[in-house]
Amino acid sequence: MHDPAARQIAFVNIAHVFTHYGLLILATAVLGMVDQAPAAFGQEYGPILALGTGMFVLYGLGSLPMGWLAARFGRKAMMAGFFLGTGGAMMLAGLADRPLTLGLALALMGAFSAIYHPIGTAMLVEAAAAAPGGKVGRAVGINGAFGNMGVALAPVVTALAAARLGWHWAFVLPGALSVLVGLAWLREPAFDAARAAAGAKPFPEIPAAVVRRAVTVLLTIAAVSGLVFNAFTLLIPKLMEERLADSPDLLPVVGMLAFLATLCGGVTQFTVGRMIDRYTLKRVFLPLALVQLPCLALLSVVQGWLVLPLAGLMAASIFGQVTVNETMTARYVAPALRVKLYSIRFTIGFLGAAAASPLIGLLHEATGGLAAALLVLAGFGAVTFLCALAFPDRPEELQPELWAQPQAQAGLAPAE
Repeated sequence: MHDPAARQIAFVNIAHVFTHYGLLILATAVLGMVDQAPAAFGQEYGPILALGTGMFVLYGLGSLPMGWLAARFGRKAMMAGFFLGTGGAMMLAGLADRPLTLGLALALMGAFSAIYHPIGTAMLVEAAAAAPGGKVGRAVGINGAFGNMGVALAPVVTALAAARLGWHWAFVLPGALSVLVGLAWLREPAFDAARAAAGAKPFPEIPAAVVRRAVTVLLTIAAVSGLVFNAFTLLIPKLMEERLADSPDLLPVVGMLAFLATLCGGVTQFTVGRMIDRYTLKRVFLPLALVQLPCLALLSVVQGWLVLPLAGLMAASIFGQVTVNETMTARYVAPALRVKLYSIRFTIGFLGAAAASPLIGLLHEATGGLAAALLVLAGFGAVTFLCALAFPDRPEELQPELWAQPQAQAGLAPAE
């Protein structure tokens, strides 16, 4: 792979795998910990899962200063910090022998994981715009599929590692792999973003009212979707255990069922990535948002194998929506402001995500099941649909030269 832009995209995609994989190890490892280490961590699902709260809080808050840190130290150094720091923290988590040390190691992992989204997404969009054809939507879709691969692999690989080797190795093995990739990244020449930007088409002048509307919706969606995304991916292993495989001996089966459900999201992200290069974002977003409320409401009551297709449909919706949200920023925000907006957006989104772990843990402990948590998420799914209705539907997204026309500058969509 001789193209610098393609190599940068490849490393960013791999980083996306590690980001979501690492954040979800605990969600499945906890099922092994209650059986393998009850003396150290107890036998209750909720309190152990809540140890990940610090990880998600720092994952969210840490996104905010990333624009400033990238300007000071450079994006290449920041991504090196991501690979090495996240991997090292994963290994520390695997060596933990009591709740406090595990919680601290997870929090450290969350702090380093915060580097990826604001920095990596901006690097991805820049490199994709510089590549032949400039298909940003396709690149974002593929990148989203890599992130979903991390989400899908986390439960199945963690379950197998915990069952065969012990829960410690479920953290140590991916941590060591992340460090190795980080060492490879240090040998990679820095991508010349300035030269790439010089060869790309200039960003159009979009009316301020349209940008304000898009950004307002985007930041609202960030808070809501952050909670729904994280809560759903955290509860999938427990949902499969409660509804389909409730024996401790079936832990690998639980992981495989969770993998099958989230695999639907990866397929959707790739498809959505291709669609948003041909259709406006709103027309892709609306159908994805429409299914969340009924899906989550049904999941709160159904039992047996019907859970699997419903979980798959929900995964397709929330992961496909991520691809749409990433492209919103690329289409409506000028390149010079993207890292800052990504930092703000991901901070808002990840703070919403940080609430997911204690929310699920507390509701599960209070009710003895996941029905209440799923109904709460259904309410947030309704808010997501309202956001999709409010987002601009502008044909200029696909033909940026139309923004220069008088009706576009007046904030009116040209006749189709």
